[in-house]
Amino acid sequence: MQSHPEFDVSIAGPEDVDAIMALMARAIDINMRAFLSPEEIEAAKETMGVDQTLIDDGTYFLIVCRQSGTLAGCGGWGKRRTLFGGNHTAGRDDRLSDPAAEPARIRAMYTHPDFTRRGIGKLLLALGENAASDAGFRTIELGATTAGEPLYLACGYVEIWRRNFPGVNGADNLVIKMRKAL
Repeated sequence: MQSHPEFDVSIAGPEDVDAIMALMARAIDINMRAFLSPEEIEAAKETMGVDQTLIDDGTYFLIVCRQSGTLAGCGGWGKRRTLFGGNHTAGRDDRLSDPAAEPARIRAMYTHPDFTRRGIGKLLLALGENAASDAGFRTIELGATTAGEPLYLACGYVEIWRRNFPGVNGADNLVIKMRKAL
């Protein structure tokens, strides 16, 4: 695992789900305010959340602040075909991807509002990219929000498409599919 002077990195287990859910809720509600309307945030929640397959597969990371013990971030990579979404998201494809022919996926990245702009996102990307590469994948994809897009562009991801997944409330929920060679 990659080390960092301020944070400890571990693999999430079933006992971490409640803490992950709490972090996700705060990150979505607070970090996305600068990018989305309240209605768009509610629509985005339909395609965001805990994905148990990432935890079960051992591909989901926790970033904990050494000083405070606070869960500062979480995110991981998927070896399954699902591009984005939580357990509740419609249209999932949980079949395993073929590393020789299909991409791995960066998935479910969230940063605690008190820890934004401190390298959490870049650390999570590096962890996921390195693990996917070690597993034989040659490319990696993700479904970005408008809030995450600047980070992914800065880290070498390129846009493949943009699609709107309207929420039940009728608000826009834009997902940007992005890819990077490993």
